[in-house]
Amino acid sequence: MVREDGKRNFALRDSDGEETSVFSGNTPRQAALKAARRLEPGSSEADADRVELKLREKGTDKVHIYEGWAWEQTAPDDKPDWMPDEITEANVSKQGIEHLEE
Repeated sequence: MVREDGKRNFALRDSDGEETSVFSGNTPRQAALKAARRLEPGSSEADADRVELKLREKGTDKVHIYEGWAWEQTAPDDKPDWMPDEITEANVSKQGIEHLEE
């Protein structure tokens, strides 16, 4: 279901099929990146643990599957005052789409 501002809601599903959080974004990837930033960060992108993220698009039977990972990185020199010195970066890779049969 698309909102007036063009954003869609995606529910993060765990291995039991429980939906624990909702992320919004214009695309499934945008929502997956938001979910990935909440993962336990590694010390670098290469050392970060890869985790499967399943996001069900609200109002549909589509489940978007991503591999996500997060890592800590030093903030840029021109960062605003409120930004911490270490920030969490994330990335995702789409694995496919499933359709629920519930």
